[in-house]
Amino acid sequence: MYKIAVALSLLAGPALATGLEIEIAGEANGTVKIDLYEDIAPGHVEQITALASEGAYDGVVFHRVIEGFMAQTGDVQFGKLEGGDMGRAGMGGSERPDLKAEFSNERFLRGVVGMARSQDPNSGNSQFFIMFDAGEFLNGQYTVVGQVTEGLEIVDAIKRGTGPNGAVVGQPDVMTRVTVTD
Repeated sequence: MYKIAVALSLLAGPALATGLEIEIAGEANGTVKIDLYEDIAPGHVEQITALASEGAYDGVVFHRVIEGFMAQTGDVQFGKLEGGDMGRAGMGGSERPDLKAEFSNERFLRGVVGMARSQDPNSGNSQFFIMFDAGEFLNGQYTVVGQVTEGLEIVDAIKRGTGPNGAVVGQPDVMTRVTVTD
């Protein structure tokens, strides 16, 4: 019976179990764990894990945080707490090429991680967002890349922005360290 339960649990999980561990500091303090969906967004997951492995996300702020919607981060070009350009945070990406959209039937629910982009669906690069609540209007319009599996209470504590764009005023919360996990 034990062997059957183990086999079923393996079948229920993602084909490849890559994830991220994000240490956050600021109003939110703690670690968030994310399972990445390389089976439905392989190009996006490869880009995110490559940037994390290079340390590119370390020190990047949550620059756009909208109550009841999401927290956005990942601007490795302008969004660094030290040496970044906070006035331009959210406008940059990485030196890697932009990605072709990988839309799926996955829904944007609480804790889902999506890839940020401009108006062009094929412009995702390094920025991503974590949903505070469901955002069904994003379904089929943005690439789902993963799901928070631990630390959603840490995500809930991220400093909120102001105004319709959710720009964070003053000291934003920061991803102090982002590592790839198996």
